[in-house]
Amino acid sequence: MLDYHTEQQDYTELFPPFLAGKSATQTTGQLPKFEEDMYKIPTDDLYCISTAEIPVTNIHAHEILEESDLPRKYTAYSACFRREAGSYGKETRGLLRVHQFNKVEMVKFVTPETSYEELELLTADAEIILQLLGLHYRVVELSTGDLSFSAAKCYDIEVWAPAMEKYLEVSSCSNFEDFQARRGNIRYRRRSDNSVQLVHTLNGSGVATPRLMIALLETFQNEDGTVSLPEPLQPYFKGSSLSL
Repeated sequence: MLDYHTEQQDYTELFPPFLAGKSATQTTGQLPKFEEDMYKIPTDDLYCISTAEIPVTNIHAHEILEESDLPRKYTAYSACFRREAGSYGKETRGLLRVHQFNKVEMVKFVTPETSYEELELLTADAEIILQLLGLHYRVVELSTGDLSFSAAKCYDIEVWAPAMEKYLEVSSCSNFEDFQARRGNIRYRRRSDNSVQLVHTLNGSGVATPRLMIALLETFQNEDGTVSLPEPLQPYFKGSSLSL
């Protein structure tokens, strides 16, 4: 995923820290609303990141970018930590809902005039990963009532898990307009009048790995227990199948 995002889609790869301060999590909207779902280190007043969105979005906090430098496109692979507060039952076992997982994230800094076009492009950048892997999926546009309080528009990308007979969310692609930029003081200088304005920020997973693994295993497992590998994965495993 990192190879594709950087080589084919022109994202710049970052390796972010897995710990973030309170101000960084407030910028992206995790705090104060979702504090109960985050792991905190009280001694140092730090939080384990729930997504690479937090450190990557804050890379330009309190900066003024030039319009000619936009859009800025970043991708990052990180561990993610979530308490999953309120979760219970069978979904807390196995790969479906875990406290630590890995995810590839994409973050964009764009001008307000282009942010909704950039959201469509961002969603397509996540979709193509599932297309290349030969997985069945759907894209769901969230209703206003289902949006996070920081997002203006969001698409969920859900991959089909045949054995479970259900769709599993592997990415949410969101346009936050200037919500995060306002909190993080992330601005840009317009070419037309040299004024300083807030950027728009977007992010989406490209994609999260645990549920992707479920879909791959359930879609491509053979009767003898081996798993056929989609062609894009074969060079990384030096073969065309896995034996479980």
